[in-house]
Amino acid sequence: MDILFIADPLDHFKIYKDTTYAMMAEAARRGHTLYACEPQHLAWVGGKVEGTVQRVKIVGDEADSARSPWYEAAAPEVLDLKHFGAVLMRKDPPFDMEYVTSTWLLELAERTGARVFNKPSAIRDHSEKLAIGEWPQFVVPTLVTRDAARLRSFHAEHGDVILKPLDGMGGMGVFRVKADGMNLGTIVEMLSGNGARSVMAQKFIPQIADGDKRILLIGGQPVPYSLARIPQGNEVRGNLAAGGLGRAQPLTENDRKIGETLGQTLFDRGLLLVGLDAIGDYLTEVNVTSPTCFREIMDQTGFDVAGMFIDALERAAAAKQ
Repeated sequence: MDILFIADPLDHFKIYKDTTYAMMAEAARRGHTLYACEPQHLAWVGGKVEGTVQRVKIVGDEADSARSPWYEAAAPEVLDLKHFGAVLMRKDPPFDMEYVTSTWLLELAERTGARVFNKPSAIRDHSEKLAIGEWPQFVVPTLVTRDAARLRSFHAEHGDVILKPLDGMGGMGVFRVKADGMNLGTIVEMLSGNGARSVMAQKFIPQIADGDKRILLIGGQPVPYSLARIPQGNEVRGNLAAGGLGRAQPLTENDRKIGETLGQTLFDRGLLLVGLDAIGDYLTEVNVTSPTCFREIMDQTGFDVAGMFIDALERAAAAKQ
């Protein structure tokens, strides 16, 4: 089938670790035809959603994960999104108004017959930070508010807390405030914009020393390995983008329980691929925009995450025909 990847510019990909590339490579190996565009290349016109897209061919020795170029792109053409067997929304955050607009356009495309994954309305409806509130049994004490007094009270109660924005990615804007409250006021003012934006506060989880675990759900089922992203040096953040070290490891019993509890529910809502974040036994985020970590798990364990994903995509696309 023809598969459209809506993503960041292909020449920005670091293919040795890029999850979207892993998806593309596996799809190409199975004989699917690849197309790519960026969100700004979508347009609604004449009652349909079109994309100015390019057919993409993967080139070079796939064993060389540092090769450049790694693809050839044909001349742009304009195609109705319902032309494709599957449309994959793989644009990285930030989840700003342009991202929201993309989900609206993709939802219009769905109404004319396009098969879009993850489902645009489900992406929009699941805040990657706040979605954990649906499963409080797995969540460490947490507060979301723009009220500085309540944030101060939360810190006073728990002593050692993490503060972060609701729209951050890759560990951006994450602060730890210990019992001495050093810089608490400044951090609250900065993150909240002096009360204009809501902030998430969570009790600090010491098990972050063992890693911030990415648990992947594909087609409602957990991948049997997580990627523990371990903070380095004095860093409190385990995110790979913040310098964390990725270590693949089998799911713990509790990891699997979290994955199995959330998996089918999220899949039934149209979320084919989800990246849960967990520290110790606690769920901290539900990532639905462009979850990553395929390559690290594949390289370290040999488990074919991309194969599992394309299997699920083929089934899901066939079910929508």
